[in-house]
Amino acid sequence: MKNNIKIILSVFFLLFSAAVFGQNKTDSTQKDTVKLYKVVKNDGSVFFGKIISKDAHEVLIDTKAVGQVAIPKHEIKEITEVKKEDLSSTGELKGAELFSTRYFLTTNGFPIEKGESYVLWSIYGPDFEFAAAKNFSCGIMTSWLGMPAIGTAKYCIPLAKKLNMSVGILLGTGSWAKPDLAIGLPFASITYGERRINLTFSAGYGAVVYKETTYDPNPPFNPSYNNVREGRLLLSAAGLIKVGKKASIVFDSFIMPVGPKRTTYQSNYDPNTGITTVSPVTAGQPGFAILIPGIRWEQEGSNKAFQFGFAGIMYDNEVQPFTFPMIQWFRKL
Repeated sequence: MKNNIKIILSVFFLLFSAAVFGQNKTDSTQKDTVKLYKVVKNDGSVFFGKIISKDAHEVLIDTKAVGQVAIPKHEIKEITEVKKEDLSSTGELKGAELFSTRYFLTTNGFPIEKGESYVLWSIYGPDFEFAAAKNFSCGIMTSWLGMPAIGTAKYCIPLAKKLNMSVGILLGTGSWAKPDLAIGLPFASITYGERRINLTFSAGYGAVVYKETTYDPNPPFNPSYNNVREGRLLLSAAGLIKVGKKASIVFDSFIMPVGPKRTTYQSNYDPNTGITTVSPVTAGQPGFAILIPGIRWEQEGSNKAFQFGFAGIMYDNEVQPFTFPMIQWFRKL
C-alpha cells in the first residue's frame, strides 16, 4: 500500500513539474515572439503597444501608457511594426522624444528624425522646423507681426554614446518693417546626456547690418547714411530633466557678454540760440542675459506638448525687477 502511494505521488509530482515547466517555456516563447506596433492617427497621435485585435472597423491596441485603446479604422494614417533596434534600453519607442531637440530659445545636439517636423507656437510668434535629411534640419521663425523673418539650419554630429554636437546658422532680415536690417548668427552646440536628461553649452556670433544716420559736425549739419556692422559673442547654457511620464524641467539662457566700447554721434539742438551741435559719445556695450526656468508637459498618446516658464533679465550686471512669461505649444506636423 505504501509503495502504491509513493508511486502515485511520484507520478503526480512529475506531471505537475512538466506542466509548470511547459507553461513557463510557453510564456517565455510568447514573450519573445510578441510583436509591437506603432499606430499613427490622422491627427498625428501615436499609440505604441501590442495589437490585440483588428477588423474592418477598428484596431484594439494594448498600450503601456494608457492601457487598451480602440481606434476607428478611418482615423488611422499608418500601422508599422516596431523592431528591436527601434526600442530604447527602457523598452520605449525611440524617436518619440521629438521635442527634446529644443529648449525655450536654443537648440541642442540632438537631430530631428528624418521625415519628422514640428511647429512651436508661442505668444510672440511661430517657429517651424523640418528634418530635410538625416541629421539635418531647417526652418523659419518670425513674430506675429511678420518681423523679423529668420531662416534656420542645423546639422548634428554624433560624437559618442552620450555626446552630440551640432553646428548651424540663423539668417534673417527686418522684413517689411526694416528691410535694410540683416541678421546672422552662426553657432555650435555640445550636448551631453540623453534626450530625457541632458545639458547643452552653445556659443555663436551674432552680427547685424543696418543703416545709421549721422550728421556733419559743421554747419549746415547735413545728414549722411552709412551701413553699420556690429557683432557680439553669444553664449548659452541649457538643460532638460524628465521627471515623469509627462513632465520635464527645462532651463534655458541667452547670454551676451560685455562688448567693446563704441563711438556714436549725437545731435543737440539749443532752442535759445537755434544752433544744432553734434558731439561724439563713447560708451561700452553692456552685458545682457536672459535666464528661463520652466516646465514642459507632454500629453500622453499624442504629439503635442505645453511649455511654460518665466524669463528673468540681467542687464549691465543688474537683475531687472520684472520678468516676462514664456508660453509655448509644441505640435508635430
